[in-house]
Amino acid sequence: MTPEYEIPPFRIREYGKTELAVLYSPHLRTVTAVKKLRRWIRGNRPLMAALAEADYNPRRLSYTPREVELIVRHLGAPG
Repeated sequence: MTPEYEIPPFRIREYGKTELAVLYSPHLRTVTAVKKLRRWIRGNRPLMAALAEADYNPRRLSYTPREVELIVRHLGAPG
């Protein structure tokens, strides 16, 4: 019998862009995961509109808790 592990729920907090991208695409290289997440975000117009209202700055190196909340709402939780 294999032990069952409980996966903790995804926590809304500030995440580095690389950190969040790897959570969404753990099987990819870091650079590729970041590019993929960026494409998903840019390709989702409702998400981009919501991020713009939240004063999203694409040059910032991390996502604020509010931005993470919006990303999860539109893309689903990673994992």
